[in-house]
Amino acid sequence: MNWDEWKKTWKQALELFLALALAIAFYFFLLRFYSFKRSIGSVINILMPFIYGGVMAYLLKTPCNFFDKFWEAFLPEKWKKHKTGISVLTVLILVFLILYTLLRTVIPQVVSSITVLAGMVPEQVNHFFDWVSSYLNSEGVVQNYVRPIAEDLSTKMVDWANTDLLPYLQNIVANTLNSLVGIVSNLGIGFIVCVYALCARKKFARQGKAVVYSILNPKYADSFMNELRFADKTFDGFLSGKILDSAIVGLICYGFCLIMAFTRGFSNGILISLIIGVTNIIPYFGPFIGAVPTTLMILMSDPIGAVIFLIFIIILQQFDGNVLGPKLLAGSVGLSGFWVLFSITVFGGFFGFVGVLIGVPVFAVIYDLIRKLVRRGLQRHHKEELLEGENRIGEEVTETKPARLSPGEHLEQKLDERILRRELEAMEKAQEEEMKEKVTIDMEMPFGCVTEGLVKELELLEPVSYTHLTL
Repeated sequence: MNWDEWKKTWKQALELFLALALAIAFYFFLLRFYSFKRSIGSVINILMPFIYGGVMAYLLKTPCNFFDKFWEAFLPEKWKKHKTGISVLTVLILVFLILYTLLRTVIPQVVSSITVLAGMVPEQVNHFFDWVSSYLNSEGVVQNYVRPIAEDLSTKMVDWANTDLLPYLQNIVANTLNSLVGIVSNLGIGFIVCVYALCARKKFARQGKAVVYSILNPKYADSFMNELRFADKTFDGFLSGKILDSAIVGLICYGFCLIMAFTRGFSNGILISLIIGVTNIIPYFGPFIGAVPTTLMILMSDPIGAVIFLIFIIILQQFDGNVLGPKLLAGSVGLSGFWVLFSITVFGGFFGFVGVLIGVPVFAVIYDLIRKLVRRGLQRHHKEELLEGENRIGEEVTETKPARLSPGEHLEQKLDERILRRELEAMEKAQEEEMKEKVTIDMEMPFGCVTEGLVKELELLEPVSYTHLTL
Protein backbone atom coordinates (compact mmCIF):
# COMPACT_ATOMS: atom_id res chain seq x y z
CA MET A 1 0.00 0.00 0.00
CA ASN A 2 1.16 3.47 -0.79
CA TRP A 3 0.70 6.45 1.48
CA ASP A 4 -2.57 7.65 -0.10
CA GLU A 5 -4.22 4.25 0.39
CA TRP A 6 -3.05 4.12 4.03
CA LYS A 7 -4.40 7.62 4.57
CA LYS A 8 -7.77 6.71 3.06
CA THR A 9 -8.02 3.52 5.15
CA TRP A 10 -7.07 5.36 8.32
CA LYS A 11 -9.72 8.00 7.63
CA GLN A 12 -12.42 5.38 7.11
CA ALA A 13 -11.39 3.55 10.30
CA LEU A 14 -11.50 6.80 12.27
CA GLU A 15 -14.97 7.64 10.94
CA LEU A 16 -16.20 4.13 11.86
CA PHE A 17 -14.70 4.45 15.36
CA LEU A 18 -16.36 7.84 15.93
CA ALA A 19 -19.72 6.49 14.73
CA LEU A 20 -19.50 3.51 17.10
CA ALA A 21 -18.41 5.76 19.98
CA LEU A 22 -21.37 8.08 19.41
CA ALA A 23 -23.77 5.12 19.22
CA ILE A 24 -22.42 3.69 22.50
CA ALA A 25 -22.60 7.11 24.18
CA PHE A 26 -26.20 7.56 23.00
CA TYR A 27 -27.12 4.08 24.30
CA PHE A 28 -25.71 4.85 27.75
CA PHE A 29 -27.44 8.23 27.69
CA LEU A 30 -30.80 6.53 27.17
CA LEU A 31 -29.94 3.87 29.73
CA ARG A 32 -29.02 6.46 32.38
CA PHE A 33 -31.46 9.13 31.30
CA TYR A 34 -32.97 9.80 34.75
CA SER A 35 -29.53 9.93 36.40
CA PHE A 36 -28.40 12.34 33.71
CA LYS A 37 -31.55 14.40 34.28
CA ARG A 38 -30.85 14.59 38.02
CA SER A 39 -27.27 15.65 37.33
CA ILE A 40 -28.49 18.38 34.99
CA GLY A 41 -30.95 19.48 37.67
CA SER A 42 -28.17 19.73 40.23
CA VAL A 43 -26.07 21.84 37.85
CA ILE A 44 -29.05 24.10 37.16
CA ASN A 45 -29.65 24.56 40.89
CA ILE A 46 -26.03 25.61 41.36
CA LEU A 47 -26.25 28.05 38.46
CA MET A 48 -29.71 29.37 39.43
CA PRO A 49 -28.41 32.78 40.69
CA PHE A 50 -26.70 33.34 37.34
CA ILE A 51 -29.88 32.25 35.53
CA TYR A 52 -31.93 34.75 37.54
CA GLY A 53 -29.35 37.46 36.92
CA GLY A 54 -29.21 36.68 33.20
CA VAL A 55 -33.00 36.81 32.87
CA MET A 56 -33.19 40.13 34.74
CA ALA A 57 -30.33 41.56 32.66
CA TYR A 58 -32.01 40.48 29.42
CA LEU A 59 -35.31 42.07 30.43
CA LEU A 60 -33.55 45.34 31.36
CA LYS A 61 -31.26 45.33 28.29
CA THR A 62 -33.68 47.25 26.07
CA PRO A 63 -34.29 50.17 28.46
CA CYS A 64 -30.54 50.35 29.14
CA ASN A 65 -29.85 50.63 25.41
CA PHE A 66 -32.47 53.37 25.15
CA PHE A 67 -30.94 55.37 28.01
CA ASP A 68 -27.49 54.92 26.45
CA LYS A 69 -28.74 56.87 23.44
CA PHE A 70 -30.60 59.32 25.65
CA TRP A 71 -27.58 60.21 27.80
CA GLU A 72 -25.27 60.29 24.76
CA ALA A 73 -27.59 62.86 23.23
CA PHE A 74 -27.79 65.11 26.31
CA LEU A 75 -24.70 64.54 28.47
CA PRO A 76 -21.68 66.87 28.20
CA GLU A 77 -18.69 65.52 26.32
CA LYS A 78 -16.62 64.78 29.42
CA TRP A 79 -19.41 62.64 30.94
CA LYS A 80 -20.10 60.51 27.86
CA LYS A 81 -17.53 57.88 28.83
CA HIS A 82 -19.68 57.11 31.91
CA LYS A 83 -22.95 56.81 29.98
CA THR A 84 -23.22 53.01 30.44
CA GLY A 85 -23.02 53.20 34.21
CA ILE A 86 -25.40 56.17 34.33
CA SER A 87 -27.87 54.29 32.09
CA VAL A 88 -27.79 51.19 34.31
CA LEU A 89 -28.24 53.33 37.43
CA THR A 90 -31.17 55.16 35.83
CA VAL A 91 -32.93 51.92 34.87
CA LEU A 92 -32.41 50.37 38.31
CA ILE A 93 -33.80 53.48 40.03
CA LEU A 94 -36.86 53.44 37.77
CA VAL A 95 -37.42 49.73 38.38
CA PHE A 96 -37.17 50.18 42.16
CA LEU A 97 -39.58 53.14 42.05
CA ILE A 98 -42.11 51.16 40.00
CA LEU A 99 -41.85 48.12 42.27
CA TYR A 100 -42.12 50.26 45.41
CA THR A 101 -45.20 52.06 44.05
CA LEU A 102 -46.87 48.81 43.06
CA LEU A 103 -46.11 47.10 46.35
CA ARG A 104 -47.14 50.16 48.36
CA THR A 105 -50.49 50.43 46.61
CA VAL A 106 -51.30 46.83 45.65
CA ILE A 107 -50.23 44.73 48.65
CA PRO A 108 -52.50 46.45 51.24
CA GLN A 109 -55.46 46.15 48.88
CA VAL A 110 -54.68 42.50 48.16
CA VAL A 111 -54.37 41.71 51.88
CA SER A 112 -57.68 43.42 52.64
CA SER A 113 -59.36 41.60 49.74
CA ILE A 114 -58.06 38.23 50.93
CA THR A 115 -59.21 39.06 54.48
CA VAL A 116 -62.69 39.93 53.23
CA LEU A 117 -62.84 36.73 51.19
CA ALA A 118 -61.62 34.66 54.15
CA GLY A 119 -64.44 36.14 56.24
CA MET A 120 -67.02 35.57 53.51
CA VAL A 121 -66.25 31.88 52.92
CA PRO A 122 -67.38 30.61 56.38
CA GLU A 123 -70.50 32.75 56.13
CA GLN A 124 -71.37 31.30 52.73
CA VAL A 125 -70.67 27.78 53.97
CA ASN A 126 -72.95 28.34 56.98
CA HIS A 127 -75.70 29.59 54.67
CA PHE A 128 -75.31 26.47 52.56
CA PHE A 129 -75.52 24.13 55.56
CA ASP A 130 -78.52 26.03 56.93
CA TRP A 131 -80.26 25.60 53.61
CA VAL A 132 -79.46 21.88 53.58
CA SER A 133 -80.69 21.47 57.18
CA SER A 134 -83.94 23.29 56.48
CA TYR A 135 -84.50 21.16 53.40
CA LEU A 136 -83.81 17.93 55.30
CA ASN A 137 -86.11 18.96 58.17
CA SER A 138 -88.91 19.58 55.70
CA GLU A 139 -88.37 16.24 53.93
CA GLY A 140 -88.54 13.43 56.50
CA VAL A 141 -87.98 10.59 54.02
CA VAL A 142 -84.85 12.18 52.61
CA GLN A 143 -83.61 12.93 56.13
CA ASN A 144 -83.74 9.23 57.11
CA TYR A 145 -81.42 8.34 54.22
CA VAL A 146 -79.10 11.32 54.25
CA ARG A 147 -78.49 11.86 57.99
CA PRO A 148 -76.57 8.55 58.61
CA ILE A 149 -74.47 9.17 55.52
CA ALA A 150 -73.73 12.75 56.62
CA GLU A 151 -72.76 11.67 60.14
CA ASP A 152 -70.47 8.94 58.82
CA LEU A 153 -68.93 11.34 56.32
CA SER A 154 -68.40 13.97 59.05
CA THR A 155 -66.58 11.45 61.26
CA LYS A 156 -64.34 10.34 58.41
CA MET A 157 -63.58 13.92 57.45
CA VAL A 158 -62.47 14.77 61.00
CA ASP A 159 -60.25 11.69 61.15
CA TRP A 160 -58.76 12.48 57.71
CA ALA A 161 -58.06 16.07 58.73
CA ASN A 162 -56.26 15.00 61.89
CA THR A 163 -54.24 12.13 60.43
CA ASP A 164 -53.49 13.21 56.86
CA LEU A 165 -54.40 16.82 56.17
CA LEU A 166 -52.57 18.55 59.05
CA PRO A 167 -49.21 16.75 58.51
CA TYR A 168 -49.50 17.42 54.77
CA LEU A 169 -50.13 21.13 55.38
CA GLN A 170 -47.18 21.28 57.79
CA ASN A 171 -44.90 19.78 55.14
CA ILE A 172 -46.20 22.25 52.56
CA VAL A 173 -45.54 25.20 54.88
CA ALA A 174 -42.01 23.96 55.69
CA ASN A 175 -41.16 23.34 52.02
CA THR A 176 -42.59 26.71 51.04
CA LEU A 177 -40.47 28.51 53.63
CA ASN A 178 -37.34 26.68 52.48
CA SER A 179 -38.13 27.51 48.86
CA LEU A 180 -38.71 31.17 49.72
CA VAL A 181 -35.36 31.39 51.52
CA GLY A 182 -33.61 29.81 48.53
CA ILE A 183 -35.42 32.06 46.04
CA VAL A 184 -34.61 35.21 48.05
CA SER A 185 -30.92 34.30 48.29
CA ASN A 186 -30.77 33.43 44.58
CA LEU A 187 -32.48 36.71 43.71
CA GLY A 188 -30.01 38.65 45.85
CA ILE A 189 -27.01 37.10 44.10
CA GLY A 190 -28.83 37.31 40.78
CA PHE A 191 -29.31 41.07 41.22
CA ILE A 192 -25.54 41.51 41.61
CA VAL A 193 -24.98 39.35 38.51
CA CYS A 194 -27.59 41.46 36.68
CA VAL A 195 -25.76 44.71 37.46
CA TYR A 196 -22.40 43.30 36.31
CA ALA A 197 -23.96 41.87 33.13
CA LEU A 198 -25.68 45.15 32.24
CA CYS A 199 -22.51 47.18 32.75
CA ALA A 200 -20.40 44.76 30.65
CA ARG A 201 -23.04 43.70 28.11
CA LYS A 202 -21.28 45.31 25.13
CA LYS A 203 -17.97 43.74 26.11
CA PHE A 204 -19.61 40.31 26.47
CA ALA A 205 -21.24 40.76 23.06
CA ARG A 206 -17.88 41.56 21.43
CA GLN A 207 -16.21 38.59 23.13
CA GLY A 208 -18.99 36.21 22.08
CA LYS A 209 -18.81 37.46 18.49
CA ALA A 210 -15.04 37.00 18.49
CA VAL A 211 -15.42 33.42 19.74
CA VAL A 212 -17.99 32.59 17.03
CA TYR A 213 -15.86 33.98 14.21
CA SER A 214 -12.75 32.26 15.57
CA ILE A 215 -14.42 28.83 15.53
CA LEU A 216 -16.72 28.89 12.50
CA ASN A 217 -16.18 29.63 8.86
CA PRO A 218 -17.10 33.28 8.08
CA LYS A 219 -20.08 32.17 5.99
CA TYR A 220 -21.52 29.99 8.76
CA ALA A 221 -20.58 32.56 11.39
CA ASP A 222 -22.60 35.21 9.54
CA SER A 223 -25.58 32.84 9.35
CA PHE A 224 -25.26 32.03 13.05
CA MET A 225 -25.11 35.73 14.00
CA ASN A 226 -28.16 36.48 11.84
CA GLU A 227 -30.14 33.72 13.56
CA LEU A 228 -28.99 35.00 16.93
CA ARG A 229 -30.17 38.52 16.08
CA PHE A 230 -33.52 37.14 14.91
CA ALA A 231 -33.91 35.18 18.17
CA ASP A 232 -33.05 38.27 20.22
CA LYS A 233 -35.53 40.36 18.25
CA THR A 234 -38.25 37.71 18.64
CA PHE A 235 -37.76 37.26 22.39
CA ASP A 236 -37.38 40.98 23.04
CA GLY A 237 -40.42 41.92 20.99
CA PHE A 238 -42.60 39.16 22.42
CA LEU A 239 -41.70 39.66 26.09
CA SER A 240 -41.78 43.46 26.11
CA GLY A 241 -44.97 43.56 24.02
CA LYS A 242 -46.69 40.92 26.15
CA ILE A 243 -45.79 42.66 29.43
CA LEU A 244 -47.09 45.99 28.12
CA ASP A 245 -50.22 44.29 26.76
CA SER A 246 -50.91 42.60 30.12
CA ALA A 247 -50.41 45.88 32.00
CA ILE A 248 -52.91 47.65 29.74
CA VAL A 249 -55.42 44.79 30.11
CA GLY A 250 -55.04 44.93 33.90
CA LEU A 251 -55.63 48.70 33.93
CA ILE A 252 -58.74 48.35 31.73
CA CYS A 253 -60.05 45.64 34.06
CA TYR A 254 -59.36 47.87 37.08
CA GLY A 255 -61.32 50.71 35.46
CA PHE A 256 -64.28 48.37 34.93
CA CYS A 257 -64.02 47.18 38.56
CA LEU A 258 -64.11 50.81 39.73
CA ILE A 259 -67.31 51.36 37.76
CA MET A 260 -68.80 48.17 39.23
CA ALA A 261 -67.69 49.27 42.71
CA PHE A 262 -69.87 52.40 42.42
CA THR A 263 -72.82 50.59 40.83
CA ARG A 264 -72.83 47.12 42.44
CA GLY A 265 -70.40 47.43 45.35
CA PHE A 266 -67.36 45.45 44.09
CA SER A 267 -64.78 45.28 46.89
CA ASN A 268 -61.90 43.29 45.32
CA GLY A 269 -61.07 45.40 42.27
CA ILE A 270 -57.28 45.51 42.66
CA LEU A 271 -56.98 41.79 43.41
CA ILE A 272 -59.18 40.88 40.45
CA SER A 273 -57.29 43.21 38.09
CA LEU A 274 -53.96 41.86 39.32
CA ILE A 275 -55.01 38.26 38.61
CA ILE A 276 -56.35 39.19 35.16
CA GLY A 277 -53.20 41.16 34.24
CA VAL A 278 -50.69 38.55 35.46
CA THR A 279 -52.42 35.56 33.86
CA ASN A 280 -52.77 37.49 30.57
CA ILE A 281 -48.98 37.11 30.12
CA ILE A 282 -49.63 33.43 29.32
CA PRO A 283 -50.58 33.24 25.63
CA TYR A 284 -53.88 31.70 24.55
CA PHE A 285 -54.85 30.13 27.91
CA GLY A 286 -54.04 33.09 30.17
CA PRO A 287 -57.36 34.99 29.99
CA PHE A 288 -59.35 31.82 30.69
CA ILE A 289 -57.08 30.88 33.62
CA GLY A 290 -57.58 34.31 35.16
CA ALA A 291 -61.33 34.51 34.48
CA VAL A 292 -62.24 31.36 36.41
CA PRO A 293 -61.06 32.29 39.96
CA THR A 294 -62.07 35.95 39.64
CA THR A 295 -65.58 35.03 38.51
CA LEU A 296 -65.92 32.59 41.41
CA MET A 297 -64.77 35.32 43.82
CA ILE A 298 -67.49 37.65 42.58
CA LEU A 299 -70.07 34.85 42.45
CA MET A 300 -69.92 34.34 46.23
CA SER A 301 -71.23 37.84 46.91
CA ASP A 302 -73.00 38.93 43.71
CA PRO A 303 -74.18 36.30 41.16
CA ILE A 304 -75.54 38.91 38.75
CA GLY A 305 -72.31 40.89 38.99
CA ALA A 306 -70.38 37.69 38.22
CA VAL A 307 -72.35 37.26 34.98
CA ILE A 308 -71.70 40.90 34.02
CA PHE A 309 -68.01 40.49 34.82
CA LEU A 310 -67.80 37.30 32.73
CA ILE A 311 -69.35 39.08 29.75
CA PHE A 312 -66.86 41.94 30.20
CA ILE A 313 -63.91 39.50 30.30
CA ILE A 314 -65.08 37.89 27.04
CA ILE A 315 -65.33 41.33 25.37
CA LEU A 316 -61.94 42.36 26.80
CA GLN A 317 -60.34 39.15 25.52
CA GLN A 318 -61.71 39.77 22.01
CA PHE A 319 -60.40 43.33 22.09
CA ASP A 320 -57.00 42.14 23.32
CA GLY A 321 -56.73 39.27 20.85
CA ASN A 322 -57.87 41.17 17.74
CA VAL A 323 -56.88 44.80 18.32
CA LEU A 324 -54.51 45.50 21.23
CA GLY A 325 -52.30 42.38 21.05
CA PRO A 326 -51.52 42.53 17.31
CA LYS A 327 -50.90 46.28 17.57
CA LEU A 328 -48.34 45.91 20.37
CA LEU A 329 -46.66 42.67 19.30
CA ALA A 330 -46.55 43.83 15.66
CA GLY A 331 -45.89 40.37 14.24
CA SER A 332 -42.88 39.70 16.46
CA VAL A 333 -43.74 35.98 16.58
CA GLY A 334 -45.40 35.31 13.25
CA LEU A 335 -47.07 32.01 14.24
CA SER A 336 -50.61 30.88 13.55
CA GLY A 337 -53.01 29.98 16.35
CA PHE A 338 -52.40 26.26 15.83
CA TRP A 339 -48.62 26.55 16.35
CA VAL A 340 -49.12 28.84 19.36
CA LEU A 341 -51.34 26.17 20.96
CA PHE A 342 -48.85 23.45 19.99
CA SER A 343 -45.84 25.31 21.44
CA ILE A 344 -47.61 26.10 24.72
CA THR A 345 -48.73 22.49 25.15
CA VAL A 346 -45.37 20.90 24.31
CA PHE A 347 -43.09 23.30 26.17
CA GLY A 348 -45.48 23.50 29.10
CA GLY A 349 -45.43 19.71 29.38
CA PHE A 350 -41.63 19.57 29.34
CA PHE A 351 -40.71 22.67 31.35
CA GLY A 352 -43.84 23.59 33.33
CA PHE A 353 -44.80 27.21 33.86
CA VAL A 354 -41.52 28.52 32.43
CA GLY A 355 -42.18 26.53 29.26
CA VAL A 356 -45.62 28.11 28.98
CA LEU A 357 -44.07 31.58 29.15
CA ILE A 358 -41.16 31.12 26.73
CA GLY A 359 -42.59 28.33 24.55
CA VAL A 360 -44.02 30.65 21.88
CA PRO A 361 -40.84 32.69 21.11
CA VAL A 362 -38.64 29.57 21.30
CA PHE A 363 -40.85 27.71 18.84
CA ALA A 364 -40.97 30.83 16.63
CA VAL A 365 -37.16 30.71 16.34
CA ILE A 366 -37.23 26.95 15.62
CA TYR A 367 -40.01 27.44 13.06
CA ASP A 368 -38.06 30.18 11.27
CA LEU A 369 -34.92 28.01 11.15
CA ILE A 370 -36.85 25.05 9.69
CA ARG A 371 -38.55 27.35 7.17
CA LYS A 372 -35.17 28.63 5.93
CA LEU A 373 -33.77 25.09 5.65
CA VAL A 374 -36.83 23.95 3.68
CA ARG A 375 -36.61 26.94 1.39
CA ARG A 376 -32.89 26.31 0.74
CA GLY A 377 -33.60 22.63 -0.03
CA LEU A 378 -36.42 23.50 -2.44
CA GLN A 379 -34.21 26.01 -4.23
CA ARG A 380 -31.43 23.42 -4.47
CA HIS A 381 -33.84 20.94 -6.08
CA HIS A 382 -35.44 23.63 -8.30
CA LYS A 383 -38.87 23.35 -6.65
CA GLU A 384 -39.38 27.03 -5.84
CA GLU A 385 -43.02 26.80 -6.95
CA LEU A 386 -43.78 24.97 -3.71
CA LEU A 387 -42.89 28.09 -1.75
CA GLU A 388 -46.16 29.74 -0.76
CA GLY A 389 -46.14 33.44 -0.01
CA GLU A 390 -42.35 33.68 -0.40
CA ASN A 391 -40.27 35.71 -2.85
CA ARG A 392 -38.35 33.26 -5.02
CA ILE A 393 -34.90 33.79 -6.46
CA GLY A 394 -35.04 35.83 -9.66
CA GLU A 395 -38.47 37.29 -8.99
CA GLU A 396 -38.92 40.97 -8.53
CA VAL A 397 -39.63 41.88 -4.95
CA THR A 398 -42.64 44.16 -4.68
CA GLU A 399 -42.17 47.31 -2.70
CA THR A 400 -44.06 47.35 0.54
CA LYS A 401 -45.30 50.36 2.38
CA PRO A 402 -42.99 51.20 5.26
CA ALA A 403 -44.39 50.28 8.62
CA ARG A 404 -45.52 53.04 10.91
CA LEU A 405 -43.07 53.71 13.71
CA SER A 406 -44.16 53.08 17.27
CA PRO A 407 -43.75 55.91 19.82
CA GLY A 408 -40.63 54.24 21.25
CA GLU A 409 -39.05 53.79 17.80
CA HIS A 410 -39.92 57.39 16.89
CA LEU A 411 -38.23 58.61 20.09
CA GLU A 412 -35.13 56.50 19.39
CA GLN A 413 -35.00 57.94 15.86
CA LYS A 414 -35.09 61.48 17.27
CA LEU A 415 -32.30 60.60 19.73
CA ASP A 416 -30.17 59.18 16.89
CA GLU A 417 -30.68 62.40 14.91
CA ARG A 418 -29.65 64.49 17.93
CA ILE A 419 -26.55 62.33 18.51
CA LEU A 420 -25.55 62.69 14.84
CA ARG A 421 -26.12 66.43 14.96
CA ARG A 422 -23.96 66.76 18.10
CA GLU A 423 -21.19 64.70 16.50
CA LEU A 424 -21.23 66.93 13.39
CA GLU A 425 -21.13 70.05 15.56
CA ALA A 426 -18.20 68.61 17.55
CA MET A 427 -16.32 67.86 14.30
CA GLU A 428 -16.92 71.36 12.97
CA LYS A 429 -15.83 72.87 16.27
CA ALA A 430 -12.66 70.75 16.28
CA GLN A 431 -11.86 71.85 12.72
CA GLU A 432 -12.38 75.50 13.63
CA GLU A 433 -10.13 75.19 16.68
CA GLU A 434 -7.47 73.46 14.57
CA MET A 435 -7.57 76.27 11.99
CA LYS A 436 -7.34 78.91 14.74
CA GLU A 437 -4.34 77.16 16.31
CA LYS A 438 -2.63 76.95 12.94
CA VAL A 439 -3.20 80.64 12.22
CA THR A 440 -1.98 81.56 15.72
CA ILE A 441 1.21 79.52 15.31
CA ASP A 442 1.90 81.10 11.91
CA MET A 443 1.41 84.59 13.32
CA GLU A 444 3.70 83.94 16.29
CA MET A 445 6.57 82.54 14.19
CA PRO A 446 9.32 84.97 12.98
CA PHE A 447 9.14 86.03 9.36
CA GLY A 448 12.48 84.41 8.58
CA CYS A 449 11.33 81.06 9.93
CA VAL A 450 8.18 81.30 7.84
CA THR A 451 10.12 81.99 4.65
CA GLU A 452 12.63 79.24 5.39
CA GLY A 453 9.78 76.78 5.98
CA LEU A 454 8.19 77.92 2.75
CA VAL A 455 11.45 77.41 0.89
CA LYS A 456 11.79 73.87 2.23
CA GLU A 457 8.26 72.99 1.17
CA LEU A 458 8.80 74.38 -2.30
CA GLU A 459 12.10 72.54 -2.68
CA LEU A 460 10.29 69.29 -1.92
CA LEU A 461 7.87 70.01 -4.73
CA GLU A 462 10.40 70.92 -7.45
CA PRO A 463 14.18 70.69 -7.58
CA VAL A 464 14.48 74.44 -8.23
CA SER A 465 16.58 76.86 -6.20
CA TYR A 466 14.60 79.40 -4.20
CA THR A 467 17.54 80.92 -2.36
CA HIS A 468 16.59 84.35 -3.57
CA LEU A 469 13.62 84.22 -1.26
CA THR A 470 15.86 83.86 1.78
CA LEU A 471 16.52 87.03 3.71
